[in-house]
Amino acid sequence: MSAYNFGPHHPMSPARLDLTASLARELGIFELPQVDVVESYVAGDDQLATVHDRDYIAAVRRVGDDPTLSDPDRGLGTEDDPVFVGIHEASARLAGGSLLAASALISGAVPRAVNFGGGMHHAFAGKASGFCIYNDTALAIVKLLESGVSKVAYIDIDAHHGDGTERIFWDDPRVLTISLHESGVTLFPGTGFANDLGGPLAEGTAVNVALPAGTSDAGWLRAFHAVVPQLVEAFAPEVIVSQHGCDSHREDSLTHLNTSVDGQREAALSIAALADKMCGGRWIATGGGGYNIVGVVPRVWSHLMAIVAGKPVPLRTPVPETWRSHVAQKYGKVAPLFMGEDADTWWRSWEVGYNPSDALDRTVMATRKAVFPMYGLDPWFD
Repeated sequence: MSAYNFGPHHPMSPARLDLTASLARELGIFELPQVDVVESYVAGDDQLATVHDRDYIAAVRRVGDDPTLSDPDRGLGTEDDPVFVGIHEASARLAGGSLLAASALISGAVPRAVNFGGGMHHAFAGKASGFCIYNDTALAIVKLLESGVSKVAYIDIDAHHGDGTERIFWDDPRVLTISLHESGVTLFPGTGFANDLGGPLAEGTAVNVALPAGTSDAGWLRAFHAVVPQLVEAFAPEVIVSQHGCDSHREDSLTHLNTSVDGQREAALSIAALADKMCGGRWIATGGGGYNIVGVVPRVWSHLMAIVAGKPVPLRTPVPETWRSHVAQKYGKVAPLFMGEDADTWWRSWEVGYNPSDALDRTVMATRKAVFPMYGLDPWFD
């Protein structure tokens, strides 16, 4: 899966995947009796075409065979998405991981699955965008729907708006997309505001919480708990699909949010609880953004895998010395000592009160006022 490689100077380094897998292995997550590690595969064109235009798939193949044939009109060969030999196969393999996850849920083999190499939420039906070529989350959702699942809730906590996934299901009432992200006023892709509610056939199924730059754990978790559980419960999905881009971390170089590893672990625990409450535990979790490849990404996604497996790793767990040595020798960097950051993740419940002079609260209220009445919820009190 590390063949998904835009080059040595691109933020989307495949080292994120190597370091995550090796940390999870050292922590014993892959050895848990309830965990199976399954090799991904290159998704076929017919599978990709359940979401993507066939001429777009052909264009990805074409530039992968000859990278001099860039196609910027389709987002291929841009600064964000440079082309490389084998780009189709590498991208389709990431997609294959999420399709495998969906197949495992459909068959009943497992109730939960993780593809931390997935989460390519900026890819549109006919265009690459934001480091994303094929939209694996959308492909997994379509596969679930085609199998007979009636409704899916998609929860996206990446720092960037999940615009591609939202747009693919813009007019589909069977899919609720919730994106909790830094405001488009200050961050790519510049979209995803409270009044973006979905198409005429599915109004209210696109939900956006556009957070002010600088939002920390307290505000991020307050916003999450003021919007996500209420709407997921009202929508009553059969499966949750989530995207766990960890670029909201305060040390991420591409964003302006201020969360911690601890806060992101807390959000994953909350999504797990929602899956248990609403879906009988049925949940597919993916990765996404995240560009601090040593201190943040491996820890957050190892926590995610452990939570999905039902064996959360305590925050004060030491980072295995073997992994720290691997990081020093291979990457020349100093790895963190513990799996957490001793962050204060206390958040103030919405029921305590709304402060109209606070930018975070105004953002949350804008979303609640736009969407909650469509579900019979009161934006002030529910």
